[in-house]
Amino acid sequence: MELKRVVVTGLGAVTPIGNTPEETWKNLLAGVSGAAPITRFDSSLCKTHFACEVKDLDVNAYIDRKEARRLDHYTQLALISAMQGVTDSGMDLEKVDKNRIGVIYGVGIGGIRTFEEEVMAYAKDEEKGPRFSPFFIPKMISDIAAGHISIHYGFHGPNYTTTSACASSSNAIADAFNLIRLGKADVIVSGGAESAICMCGVGGFNAMKALSTRNDDPQHASRPFSASRDGFVMAEGAGCLVLEELEHAKARGARIYAEMVGEGMSGDAHHITASHPEGLGAKLVMEAALKDAQLKPEDIDYINVHGTSTNVGDISEMKAIKDVFGENAFKLNISSTKSMTGHLLGAAGAVEAMASVLAVQNDIVPPTINHDENDKDEEIDYNLNFTFNKAQKRTVRAAMSNTFGFGGHNACVIFKKYAD
Repeated sequence: MELKRVVVTGLGAVTPIGNTPEETWKNLLAGVSGAAPITRFDSSLCKTHFACEVKDLDVNAYIDRKEARRLDHYTQLALISAMQGVTDSGMDLEKVDKNRIGVIYGVGIGGIRTFEEEVMAYAKDEEKGPRFSPFFIPKMISDIAAGHISIHYGFHGPNYTTTSACASSSNAIADAFNLIRLGKADVIVSGGAESAICMCGVGGFNAMKALSTRNDDPQHASRPFSASRDGFVMAEGAGCLVLEELEHAKARGARIYAEMVGEGMSGDAHHITASHPEGLGAKLVMEAALKDAQLKPEDIDYINVHGTSTNVGDISEMKAIKDVFGENAFKLNISSTKSMTGHLLGAAGAVEAMASVLAVQNDIVPPTINHDENDKDEEIDYNLNFTFNKAQKRTVRAAMSNTFGFGGHNACVIFKKYAD
């Protein structure tokens, strides 16, 4: 069968550097860091006292106050990003077939803040018995954000959640892409959300020694590909891509940001948290995405890398890029937007896919910030263009976005300029 073409017609984003896609993109290009001291809870008992929190978001501007209280923060963020994306897509919801519109959202952890709050409240009052809120389970479970988006709009198409740690929302976007091109849906609201900045989240990642502890200088803590990197900076937020079958989009006169042309998935089969030291899984997933997109390495102009600012991960991804792209690796622009947003865990892929789409649309690559020329790692090849510290204008015919998760889950998506 002939596969259908899939385009991006709507974007949504709530991030540590902006509460809309426009604000987030502006601050990405300006090299703004979203890192600051934690306000969500008293972090004094943790080794890390900072994170990239969403700031100044008026949840009740989008969601009724009573309803918002019944949602975990990650679901609030997911629903808001989807509302932005659907509005941005310009769909007339009275004219579209809602049976052909789906929702696939990724999340790595889900309602951990609700879980922590409920269990701690129970522990303090144990003698009264199990007085959990009746909303405890519906607020906590990881699939509920996709459910709320579907319920809000009455979308009856494919509806589920992908969970593959930090690759979760890239897997959601890949699944949406595949279902549309197979003809199983006309539109899928896809993306991801995460909100794990709490004692359990920060304390747990601290115990693994995964987080930066640069408490005296939070804004410069996320420093991918720099020698002094000491772990990732936890972030929260959500991103949305409205993916749509091309003819469906054209029939309603939709604005098209870019065309999605390929996806790849692979497993490291190596370690529960560390990436393969030679980047085997990363190499396989990029090769798979290129093959699926029917593109050659020289067709890619920009890679939004996983680039978490961890010692092993940054090096292994760089090795994989050199293996896959050969001499073309030195003609690419590479950047890690996590240097600004922090690591959004299950939402990372969606926000970074959005950045890749906008790079394709606007012919400009956001930077990797916080690098100092005197802070070079001898294991990293600085002949590669990591787009350090300043956005760079260039023609971006096609962009690739990489996300890799604990458990060895790898996902890669590719977007290119739309041409009829």
